[in-house]
Amino acid sequence: MDLILILGSGAVGKMTVGQELMKITDFRLFHNHMMIEPVIEIFGGFQGNLVSKLREDIFEEFLKTDYQGMIFTYMMAFDWPSEWEYIKSLSDKFEATGGTVYYVELVADQTERLKRNKTENRLTNKASKRDLEISDERLKYEDAHYRLVSNDGEIPFKNYIKIDNTNLQPDAVAGMIKEHFNLPDRSKRELMRRIKLKEVTEEEIPELHEMQVKSFMPLYEKYHDEGSPAIESLERVERRFAAEGRTYYFIMKDGARVGAINIGSKDPNEKNVAYISPIFILPEFQNRGIGYVAIQKAFELLPEVTTWKLDTILQEPANCHLYEKCGFVRVGEETVINDKMTIIDYELKL
Repeated sequence: MDLILILGSGAVGKMTVGQELMKITDFRLFHNHMMIEPVIEIFGGFQGNLVSKLREDIFEEFLKTDYQGMIFTYMMAFDWPSEWEYIKSLSDKFEATGGTVYYVELVADQTERLKRNKTENRLTNKASKRDLEISDERLKYEDAHYRLVSNDGEIPFKNYIKIDNTNLQPDAVAGMIKEHFNLPDRSKRELMRRIKLKEVTEEEIPELHEMQVKSFMPLYEKYHDEGSPAIESLERVERRFAAEGRTYYFIMKDGARVGAINIGSKDPNEKNVAYISPIFILPEFQNRGIGYVAIQKAFELLPEVTTWKLDTILQEPANCHLYEKCGFVRVGEETVINDKMTIIDYELKL
């Protein structure tokens, strides 16, 4: 597992840059105050040993996950040997897994950092900074008593970049870090964790029907096809729900229902062939990769299936792209529904 270690003085923007970097990579952010603030809140003051213990517990558990890596922020005193020892011990944990450690040092002048010390994002995430007069004085004291910026040539690490972000926006800095270290784009792995398929119960069929109508209505208004799921009756959905060998699932994202999928065999005796019909995502959640993940989850539910089938509208390139991205290929002939709409079949052999 990889580690991106963001170093820098107080209010230089370590957390904020980390937040932006998390948006464009598979790295999760663990900023230093995530442990500091709860300890201060509970104990009424900073407890260094406890913060360190909690921090180590987080590292230990995180290393068991399958994330690409972690972003960790830390204010390092470069003139303290113990700080170098800590950084090495932390790096060793991640490198022991075969991962790579990337070192980022952010620097900005004090005037700018004093401005950032009052930003809404900082005060929201760091309650201990909300007494602005004390926080400003603490920042100045730290600058005067610790060397919080490395000397030229002092950093011995291979994967290292130093960025003066005095006049740079956090998202721009995150982009520079990603490009410099050639970090992979954010993949679907996080969505795979956040999205679940939950079997629909009989009592939930009215809600399922309502979601189906809402999801397919834009297509019906566009094509006016009489076979549209947007104009299916509740009774028709109930019959499909009751069909042997087929199952409806709600597509759940972070515990909310964002769509549904129906999967299974048309012939209960045929276990190797399964159909997806229908699958839909509520309009407000479309184009977020949810459909792709839901289909992958469907594959996992029926591992015995070797052939998957579905159909879609030829004139909807986004839908066609989704299924082709999942590995489906076009088969059979086209079925013309009306002068605006044609149905095509897709098949995936595993």
